[in-house]
Amino acid sequence: MSSSLPIASNLYFDNHFQRPGVKLLPNEFYTTNEDMVLVTVLGSCVAACIQDRTAGIGGMNHFMLPDDGADAGQPASDSMRYGAYAMEVLINELIKAGGRRERFEAKVFGGGAVLAGMTTMNIGDRNSEFVRRYLALEKIRIVAEDLQGNHPRKVAFMPRTGQVMVKKLRLQQEAGVAEREQALMRQSAEARAERLAAARKRVELFSTPAPARPKVELFGAAGSSAGAGAVKPRIELFRASPRPINSNNARTTEEA
Repeated sequence: MSSSLPIASNLYFDNHFQRPGVKLLPNEFYTTNEDMVLVTVLGSCVAACIQDRTAGIGGMNHFMLPDDGADAGQPASDSMRYGAYAMEVLINELIKAGGRRERFEAKVFGGGAVLAGMTTMNIGDRNSEFVRRYLALEKIRIVAEDLQGNHPRKVAFMPRTGQVMVKKLRLQQEAGVAEREQALMRQSAEARAERLAAARKRVELFSTPAPARPKVELFGAAGSSAGAGAVKPRIELFRASPRPINSNNARTTEEA
C-alpha cells in the first residue's frame, strides 16, 4: 500500500477474535490478504468493507462526510474525510493488491444520528445515501448493510473470509464518538454558514442596482414656443439646425 495514504497504523492482537487486528480511526483505511480483523467505531460516519473472495483480499475505510471535497491542494489525510475520495482509495488499493472489481462485494455500516440535533444536520443519512449510490454506480453489490438509526456501532471485519460482526453501543460507552460527533456538527454548521454567506455575496453581487444615470432629454430643439418662464432641457443631444426644405421631401430631419 502507498505510504503517502492515511493507512491505519494502530496494530494490536485481538484477544476476542484471537488474531492480529487493526483499529481504524476516522479518515483511515486498511487492506490486507492476511487473516486479520479490522475494527472501527462509527457514529454518523460510514465504513465500507469490500472483499474479493476469490483473491482472499479485503479492506475497510472510515469516512465522515458524503461531499467530494474537491480541493486538489489538500493532503490525502484531509481528503479521506470525504466519501468519494475514501471509496476511490479503497477500491484502487484493492485492485493494486490483486483484487478484481467485478468480484467485489460490499458490506456497509454506520450513518447513525447519535446526538440530539443530528437529524437536523442529516450527516448520517447523507453518508448512508452516498455510499449506497456510489457502490451502485460502481456496480459493486452490497451484500449486507446496517445503516442509520440512532446508535453508535463497533464493526469488526475479517477480510479473508468476509465475515463482519456489529455491536450496537450506548453513547456513554464510547466517549470518543460523542466528542467526534460534536466536533463534526460544529464543523458542518460552520461550513454551511460559510456556503450561505458565499451564496448571499454572489446574489448581492449580481443584484446590485445600477447607478442612476443623469436624466437625458433627446432631440431637444431650440426656439421652443413655450413661454419665457419655461425651463430649458438640462441636456440637449443631437441638436441640429433645420435643413432647408428640400423640394423633393416635404419634411425635415435631425441627424447626429
